[in-house]
Amino acid sequence: MDIAALMLFAGVYLAAVASPGPGLAAVVGRGLGQGLFAAPAFVAGFVVGDLIWFTVAATGLAVLAKSFEALFLAIRYAGCAYLIFMAWKIWTAPVKAAEVAAAAGKARSWPSFLGSLSLTLGNPKVIVFFLSIMPLVIDPKAITPLVFAEMAVVIVLVITPVMATALVLANRARRIFTSQTSLRRINRVTATVMAGAAAVIATRG
Repeated sequence: MDIAALMLFAGVYLAAVASPGPGLAAVVGRGLGQGLFAAPAFVAGFVVGDLIWFTVAATGLAVLAKSFEALFLAIRYAGCAYLIFMAWKIWTAPVKAAEVAAAAGKARSWPSFLGSLSLTLGNPKVIVFFLSIMPLVIDPKAITPLVFAEMAVVIVLVITPVMATALVLANRARRIFTSQTSLRRINRVTATVMAGAAAVIATRG
């Protein structure tokens, strides 16, 4: 693929990743609620999820995906359930300023990865981008193995720093507040955002 086309795809994809949506809301909520523990695994789930949808679109499996609509619907609700579970845990967590780091340390890698992966696979925003918007930028018929590899690299190089930066900024924002009242309010807002993201995913087609 020529550099101009690849840069166009990178720009459109960056705009999609960085725009507000359930995935970014979950990342910010995770950073506010649990800090950076298991952050690499959490970010990796979004990366792998996007690569899966990219593969579906690039290899002409969109029709097959529609044939297994029930499966992807189940995955969508699994992602919603994960967000609601996280929201409940954060809402009900006891808050003590001195214990913020210890509480955040309870996050585990595999549950974090599977949670963000299922969220991405069921996120209508991601699905619409790869199955509807991407074909308008890059002709799927022109995607050779080399072009596929180039685009996959772009996806990794774009989404990883965006999600990682959002996590770091959210974590820093949390550390600014040290009183129990402030931390409790952050938890309430975080839980509300996550529950709202779950509602968006569940109700959008």
